Amino acid sequence: MKPTVITKSCTLPDGRQITIETGKLARQADGSVVLRMGNTMLLATAVAAPDAKEGTDFLPLSVDYQEKFAATGKIPGGFLKREGKLSDYEILISRLVDRAIRPLFPDDYHAETQVNIQLISGDLNALPDSLAAFAASAALAVSDIPFQGPISEVRVVRVADKFIINPTQEEKEKSDLDFIVAASIDNILMVEGEAKEISEADMLEALKLAHEAIKVQCQVQIELSQAVGKTEKRTYEHEVKDENFKAELFKLLYDKVYAVARQQLTSKHKRSELFGAIVDEYMASLPEDTTVNKDLVKKYYKDIQKAACRNLVLNEKVRLDGRKTNEIRPIWTEVDYLPSAHGSSIFTRGETQSLSTVTLGTKLDEQLIDGAMFDGTNKFILHYNFPGFSTGEVKPNRGPGRREVGHGNLAMRALKQVLPDMTTSPYTIRLVSDILESNGSSSMATVCAGSLALMDAGIKISAPVSGIAMGMISDSATGKYAILSDILGDEDHLGDMDFKVTGTEKGITACQMDLKVDGLTYEVLSEALNQAKEGRLHILNEMKKTITQPNADLKPHAPRAVTITIDKEMIGAVIGPGGKVVQEIQKTTGATIVIEEVGNKGIVNIFANNQEVMDAAVKRVKAIVAVPEVDQVYDGVVKSIMPFGAFVEFMPGKDGLLHISEIKWERLETMDGVLEVGEQLKVKLVEIDKKTGKFRLSRKVLIPRPPKKEEAPSA
Repeated sequence: MKPTVITKSCTLPDGRQITIETGKLARQADGSVVLRMGNTMLLATAVAAPDAKEGTDFLPLSVDYQEKFAATGKIPGGFLKREGKLSDYEILISRLVDRAIRPLFPDDYHAETQVNIQLISGDLNALPDSLAAFAASAALAVSDIPFQGPISEVRVVRVADKFIINPTQEEKEKSDLDFIVAASIDNILMVEGEAKEISEADMLEALKLAHEAIKVQCQVQIELSQAVGKTEKRTYEHEVKDENFKAELFKLLYDKVYAVARQQLTSKHKRSELFGAIVDEYMASLPEDTTVNKDLVKKYYKDIQKAACRNLVLNEKVRLDGRKTNEIRPIWTEVDYLPSAHGSSIFTRGETQSLSTVTLGTKLDEQLIDGAMFDGTNKFILHYNFPGFSTGEVKPNRGPGRREVGHGNLAMRALKQVLPDMTTSPYTIRLVSDILESNGSSSMATVCAGSLALMDAGIKISAPVSGIAMGMISDSATGKYAILSDILGDEDHLGDMDFKVTGTEKGITACQMDLKVDGLTYEVLSEALNQAKEGRLHILNEMKKTITQPNADLKPHAPRAVTITIDKEMIGAVIGPGGKVVQEIQKTTGATIVIEEVGNKGIVNIFANNQEVMDAAVKRVKAIVAVPEVDQVYDGVVKSIMPFGAFVEFMPGKDGLLHISEIKWERLETMDGVLEVGEQLKVKLVEIDKKTGKFRLSRKVLIPRPPKKEEAPSA
């Protein structure tokens, strides 16, 4: 039987159309849609378990975005030739969707829920990453899963002072700001992006335009939900509740918790110990045959802690560690800490610390990218590591998780804006941030430490970059709010906003924002941005106490690079048959040589760890690509001997004829015994045949001409 398909559509500000259909594909999912813009098509599905598993007190939500290679007519690389685990790019898009939809599930909903988004057709004129959350929200909208949406997501860029919503790839590459914004009809929920040192006012303008486009996309989801008949969501009961007991526990413990919070302890471990002692004391006071639900005690005690810490800030403007709302924790920095690294730094702010390293490699070290939408190479790699010991925990090292991938990507976006032009740079740069301590904003510590390490390595960044994590605590009932600079880990958990901003003295280079509160006005957001700017500049000044600009030179042990541009026709001569020539140069000199064709030229990049090796390799390459010049003298080697003369290699790969008449001033009748194969001699290039390009050499012109014999006197 032919399915009943329901379709709705909306338009972008420039008139391009987006359509959503449901009822054709994946009909056994709780909700499924196909979203289409241009030739890009996304299949989004949402499925939730009928009930929560016993003992679950959180939302087990998983969001996966995957690109099918067939969507763009490609076959995956690798041995298996099939889609495998998610790439970093797919993980980043999955995170964007997750961060946008997760806050809109009810706090007491704990059923396992899965959202899948698949790219089933791809088009660079309609980038899928800015459509994924729209598709996910629409799939939830046509289901009975209790999602308090709808939401949507758009990309906003600026090209030549003109803002564009959901640009093409070409427009994106020309832009000076690139933000993905997620929002409901009423509130912005998530922002992530990068920019070329823009102002706070420019960022706010971009967010406002993005939100206007999102409102239209949310409205069409409401219409779709009504057409499908899914306006009523499923009922559930996933939590045991006892409001009377909760009120009693608040009355017993709240003042004690507030008193600990008010001690303004700088050590999170000491603070955690004192908070834990309060609930432990209460538990110990209960009789053995108590009927008190201990799981409820733990749950409600978390609520008490959160309420006490929030009220402390709102009522007294006092933070857990005693700082003012705009105060930054103490900072100390160091560079050149690791003697064998090409660049290194330590950045410590309060109880958060990053040890960062820079390693310089060649083109051979570039990261290969094999994706359905994008492939190619990457010459700036940033890796972020977060081991268990950084928070005093025991956990296995199983490789980077989604959080590590996301934090590393944010720091990469922040720093790439100030790098020299990587398209012309001979180097591949790998920056690694190892978080050794963590109590809030380790991703921003990575930005600061990475900036210091790049300068220590001698990388000519245009300006140092710092980053800061902002938070906010608000009370909608009273209208009170407090914006917090440089938030602690505890403040992140109990706050309503996590807003990370990076930039130079000139402006913003990247940001990431997650909101957990309704009704954040643009005035408050502007205040947060300006307070973040003050914090960023303070951190920059602290960094400048250690290093103010990139070192004048690379470290002595870092690879030096020399780039030689040659004619396209000479590439083969440098490489040699089967790579014989270039391999021989690398073997004999110890240098690394990378050759590529760019446009109509050949680019030869030579890497060496000392000047002697570099000089030897450069000399060999230049000798190969040098153009023979008439009247120049060369050191030659006899390659073969003929009855009429000898062929002499006077430049690598270039032989010329040394005629028998040009060897000596004396007349030679035969070549026997005159020269030997392999003999070295100086020769002068006296002619290049214009028709054949053959070379004529002379040796005798370099030898003094003997005087003529005097004639005998007449009788």
